[in-house]
Amino acid sequence: MYPMLKHAHSGLRWVVLLLLLAAVVNAFIKWRSGKEYANSDHKLNLFTMIGAHVQLILGLILYFISPMVQFNENTMSDQVLRFYSVEHFTIMLIAIALITIGYSQVKKKLEASQKFKMAFTYYLIGLILILGGIPWPFRFPGAGWF
Repeated sequence: MYPMLKHAHSGLRWVVLLLLLAAVVNAFIKWRSGKEYANSDHKLNLFTMIGAHVQLILGLILYFISPMVQFNENTMSDQVLRFYSVEHFTIMLIAIALITIGYSQVKKKLEASQKFKMAFTYYLIGLILILGGIPWPFRFPGAGWF
């Protein structure tokens, strides 16, 4: 079951990254051009948040069953153990919290420009954090693209 969940979590990251990128670019373009906030904009933000939450659920399951998550005297001195046990979890949790806060803030704003600015700001910070928190293959030996 662990390999299946790991592959699902790794593969779904691409969906979440594409949704986040689309939401950030959409918000920036429409914020700068003064467009009205449409139902399609709301749906894009919603699906982005849902995708991030599904990733969080898969990640939490993996966090409790993964052999890479360990808490012992060597955790903080071992780069890979520290990353999977502390850094990845913390960074992703903060990023998903920001995406969720951004989605909530967008719903509260009345003007379209404010909605797009909020979506752009929160989703961009979330995207940057997620990109920094992913175990890329060039960063960790054994980490895969999927």
